[in-house]
Amino acid sequence: MFVPPDGAFLNLKTGTLNSFSDQRKADLVKFHILPSYFSLSQFQTASNPVPTQAGGTTNREFPINITTNGTAVNITTGIVNASLTSTVYTDNQLAIYQVDKVRLPLKFFVPPLPPAPAPEPSKPQKDDPSSDSSSVNVVPSGATSLLPHMFWGMVYPGSFFFFSVCFVYMS
Repeated sequence: MFVPPDGAFLNLKTGTLNSFSDQRKADLVKFHILPSYFSLSQFQTASNPVPTQAGGTTNREFPINITTNGTAVNITTGIVNASLTSTVYTDNQLAIYQVDKVRLPLKFFVPPLPPAPAPEPSKPQKDDPSSDSSSVNVVPSGATSLLPHMFWGMVYPGSFFFFSVCFVYMS
């Protein structure tokens, strides 16, 4: 758990906390809590981004990045860079660390990334007069169509076996 001192709250832009809804205030508190115990030495091997109790690490949710330099521990949110200043309490199950700033989540200030655009449909290929369209057809995706062969098997008597083989092949 990361706890900023009173002075860190006084350093926020005037009205910041008052502008948050009750849900955002609850998320802000959860954003200062990690889902599992971290000792000071475990920060050195933390795998970034680190999730918080407020949410996941994808699409600008509530991730933090932890870096160390010797015994110094720095926490970056994308909005605020905070430093761990002291250990308030630790007992191998719970650790409370004081940080020098209120950590503000990126999600509060930057909208989520839009979903990736759908791929554009491929354009149909022009017929190539040199190809034999009676034996193999190429559909717009570039895949080979066995449809003409299947119909040939259905139309000509005694070809049921060929149709069955093609149907199984395409399934």
